[in-house]
Amino acid sequence: MLFFNSKKYKKLKLIIFAVMNGIFLFIGGPEIFVILLIVVMLFGADKIPEIARGLGKGMRQIKDATNDIKREINDSAKKQGIDTDFVKDINREVNEVKDNIDDFTGPIKRSR
Repeated sequence: MLFFNSKKYKKLKLIIFAVMNGIFLFIGGPEIFVILLIVVMLFGADKIPEIARGLGKGMRQIKDATNDIKREINDSAKKQGIDTDFVKDINREVNEVKDNIDDFTGPIKRSR
């Protein structure tokens, strides 16, 4: 990963880090297009595959780390006897309520 260690790309690293952490959550399509255009103008089209590879590897590492943390939390909760299936119970209850609402609103929807 020599690309991400060079001083020239330090600002790009910070931008990538910010994007991956959700700072630019509300950016739309045109804004992303302008950002990509600026990246192509700054770094050239020949560097884009290298940047994309680096981003892909970084995203994979973040996903793996997130999965490891989730697994560790679930394992420690199970060791301590904490029920980790409460989400399934909540989803089941929510689905039952949705079914009841659909049964109640079914005739109303059909009468339109």
